[in-house]
This record gives sequence, structure tokens and C-alpha cells, in this order.
Amino acid sequence: MMAATAAARVRARARRGPALWQIRWLPLLLLVVAAATAAEQQVPLVLWSSDRDLWAPAVDTHEGHITSDMQLSTYLDPALEMGPRNVLLFLQDKLSIEDFTAYGGVFGNKQDSAFSNLENALDLAPSSLVLPAVDWYAVSTLTTYLQEKLGASPLHVDLATLRELKLNASLPALLLIRLPYTASSGLMAPREVLTGNDEVIGQVLSTLKSEDVPYTAALTAVRPSRVARDVPMVAGGLGRQLLQKEPVSALTQPVSYNDTAPRILFWAQNFTVVYRDQWKDLTPMTFGVQDLNLTGSFWNDSFARLSLTYEQLFGTTVTFKFILANRFYPVSARHWFSMERLEIHSNGSVVYFNVSQVTGPSIYSFHCQYVSSLSKNGNLLVPRTQPSLWQMTIQDFQIQAFNVMGEQFSYASDCAGFFSPGIWMGLLTSLFMLFIFTYGLHMILSLKTMDRFDDHKGPAITLTQIV
Repeated sequence: MMAATAAARVRARARRGPALWQIRWLPLLLLVVAAATAAEQQVPLVLWSSDRDLWAPAVDTHEGHITSDMQLSTYLDPALEMGPRNVLLFLQDKLSIEDFTAYGGVFGNKQDSAFSNLENALDLAPSSLVLPAVDWYAVSTLTTYLQEKLGASPLHVDLATLRELKLNASLPALLLIRLPYTASSGLMAPREVLTGNDEVIGQVLSTLKSEDVPYTAALTAVRPSRVARDVPMVAGGLGRQLLQKEPVSALTQPVSYNDTAPRILFWAQNFTVVYRDQWKDLTPMTFGVQDLNLTGSFWNDSFARLSLTYEQLFGTTVTFKFILANRFYPVSARHWFSMERLEIHSNGSVVYFNVSQVTGPSIYSFHCQYVSSLSKNGNLLVPRTQPSLWQMTIQDFQIQAFNVMGEQFSYASDCAGFFSPGIWMGLLTSLFMLFIFTYGLHMILSLKTMDRFDDHKGPAITLTQIV
């Protein structure tokens, strides 16, 4: 009986599988998942220095832009090579750009700000640079990067040790000051802790100022304090948040043409072509495909060509070529790109489509809900020869061929006009009602009352007849 019970227990354990502590690869899996989650996090980085002209205006730090490690090095290299040799790194446990919004001074009211010393330092600094979103990986390697560039080991200091240090302007020094985000007791609010950290920053800068030591300072964090929740990870399913991105799948990966680095990015939710009334969906043959034929693609600073070739499409080999050009316009003092044309090569013939409305600043990508040759979808693709045997519809179209950083699109210049039909109807209706109101008010103001009245005690009023 006991032997049968023991055998049953062994079979039950076999059905349940090994315990968690017996899975040797579980810690490695958890580490990989944690690293993948942290790689999508961003933290702010604030830089300022006592020297002038260390940073040019950051033209790429537009809304939604994430500074990578390569871009961060382009900002730091001039400051470390030409700027002061004393570098202060204020490293906070957690910090997000939303903390500056929530606890900063509103409408210039610095008395309510938890960053008064930091704001004062940025106002008085000859050089400063604010990067709202820096990739977590770039910040995690910042200490090592500064150590290699300066040739000095990081020195963890506080206010007491800083006053005892004798800094030399000619010798490099990397001073690391750790700042908490929450108090050790957990009883202090984040605002109070941030105010205390700001006071530490002010005292450190006052000490360096009293010793007349040139410096370059940086404030950043180990991880963000506020992380957007992903919909599948929220307990209970609260629905899709506004402007939240959906989980990335294989089909959401854009087509990327690379030579030494990613040069051209192209993506669409649906890519459909029609030839002689035969429809073909090219979406699964284009996106998420490892061996996509990009032969014939080309890129330089002023010209780009993305070539997509499909074998046995409508019984032959068909190549789609997106031709883009990048030009400088003195009126706007910036580069603008435009799609010159779209070419379809098949059976030795070429069909051209004009796509002049696909344009935007070269630092942006271009996005449009529909890029199609059908009139019901906007008719952005205009065939040069009418009628055309080819029709094409690209839904949720996005492309970028210049200033590509990694395999992510920059901020998108959308084809949607500012004045939609609804806005025009509202404006015209409002103008018509305003005209009626103005005309009625004018008629009321034009009314005149009688200035003479008939008095029964006096002579009667006589009206002279005008002949």
C-alpha cells in the first residue's frame, strides 16, 4: 500500500514537471526579460557647464525623440574635449521628465518648484543642454564612458568629502554624487525628497563656485520613476490607453535597407496591388520577411531608392521602386525630402506614378493613412499614363530615407491637412450666423424715433408738400 502511494506521488510530480528552483535556466530567462523591459525605458539627462559654446542647439530632440548612445556621445565628446576637466555626475535612483512637470515651478513661480537650484544653475550656466528622453542603455554606460574619456576613476563623494577635496583645473576628475528618489524610511513624499536633492545640488555648486573651479555637470537617473503600463500586463484589462503602441509583432517591423547602417525605412499596415483586375496582398510577403529582395536599392545624402522585387507576382517578376530626393530650401533654411515617383517594373515595361504630395522635413518621416491610386482613398498616386493597368493602395503608409537613427522612425510629418471637412463646415456655419447677427444688429441700430409730436393745445403740425 505504501509502495503504491509512493509511486503515485512520483507520477504526480512527473505530471507537474520540475519545481521552479530546479530549472537552471530560469534565472537567465528572468534576466533577459528584465533587460528587454529596461531597454525600452528612457530617463532625462540635464547638462550644464561653466564654459561657453559647448553644445549647439539640439535639432533632433523633437517631441517623441529618444536619444541613443551614439547620439549621446556626439553631445558629450565636444564638452569633454574642449570643456573643463572636472565632471560632476548627479545620479539619482529614479527620475522621469514627468517629475519636472509635476514638481517644477508653474508659470515661472519658482517658489513652488522642487528644482529651484537646478533651474537657477541652468539660467546662469553659459552652456546647457536638456535631453528629455535618453535610452536606458546609454545612461547605464555613462559612468564607464566618462571614465574612459577623462582617464580618471569615478570618486563617490558627499558634501563633507567635497569640501576637503582640492580640485585642479588641469587634472581630470570624475565626481559621482548619488541622490535618492524616496527616503529610507518611506515616510517622505517624492516632492520633499526631490527638494532635498535639489538642495544638495545647490550646495555642491556653491562649493565649486567658492573655489573658482570650472566644471561640467550632468543630472540623470538609473531608471525612470514613471513607466507607462502595457495593456496585456495590466490586471483586469483596462482597455487600450490613448496613443499607446500595440505590442510589436513580426509584421510591425519595417523594411530596412542597410549599407553600413540603416538608411531607408518603410512600413505599411496593408500593401495591395492590382493588375488587370487581379488583386494581390503583398503585406505578408514584405514585412517580417528575412530574405526580402532589396536588390537595386541605393542611398546617399541627397538621393534614395528603395527597390522591392517579388518573384512570380502575376506570373512574372515585378519590382517596385520608391524614388526620394533630399534638397535644401533657403526660404525655410532646412532640408526637405520628397518622393519623386514610384516605378513598377514588369515584363520589360515601366509604369510611373507621381507622388509629389509625399514630402516633409528631412529630419522627420512621412506618414499617411492612405497612399493610393484610387480616388476614394485620396488619389495620392497619380499614374502618368491614363488609363493604367496597375492600381495600388498602401494603408498606414510610413517611410523615411534620411537622418535615420537605428531601425525606428523619427517623428512623422502626416499628410492629413489641418482643416478637415468638419472644421470647414463649422467655420462657414459660424461665419454665416455671424453675418446674420451683424446684419440684424445693424438694422436695429438704424432705427430712428420721432423727434416731433402733435400737441393738441397748440397749432397743428403742417407738412409742406414737396413738389
